[in-house]
Amino acid sequence: MFTGIIEALGKVENIIEEGTNFHFTISSPISSELKVDQSVAHNGVCLTVTELTDKTHTVTAILETMNKTNLKDLKAGHVVNLERAMRMNARLDGHIVQGHVDMTGTCVKKEEADGSWFFTFKYSPSEKYILVDKGSICVNGVSLTVVDPIDDLFTVAIIPFTYEHTCFKDIEPGSGINLEFDIIGKYISRYAELYQK
Repeated sequence: MFTGIIEALGKVENIIEEGTNFHFTISSPISSELKVDQSVAHNGVCLTVTELTDKTHTVTAILETMNKTNLKDLKAGHVVNLERAMRMNARLDGHIVQGHVDMTGTCVKKEEADGSWFFTFKYSPSEKYILVDKGSICVNGVSLTVVDPIDDLFTVAIIPFTYEHTCFKDIEPGSGINLEFDIIGKYISRYAELYQK
């Protein structure tokens, strides 16, 4: 489980395709602190550490993960958001994030607003994935508050600290993003679906 509070940025050093698996080698300030078999969210995707060096860690994504997330867009030199799994005795500063991406979306607008930024994203809404105004959404692993969800669009506000310390500064109109919807909303939606039968 994660919180959506990004710990560090990682740089993709290498990507190796092996059968249907993709091995990503990432350099980051926290790589030296990781352990093999540890879970780390990369742009909101929970992946297991498989190899370590002094400055890098390697994780493996299966083909299904590649097809359902924006990891397929990564190339050497790209930057990703990193977060280690939450400790049970830690504060939950963001919201409950599983590291299981529900779908990808697309940035359709980026607007600077006197030092902060508003990003508007387009996605494929369904009864399974509910967005409410001032509710929680996880975008590329970042816990954010939903602003003005209308039809297939929603907006998030990004403060300067988040902009500088996450890969939001690299997101432009046309960029693909990972979305994980609030787990509480997903359970309520599923319960309502079963109860109505």
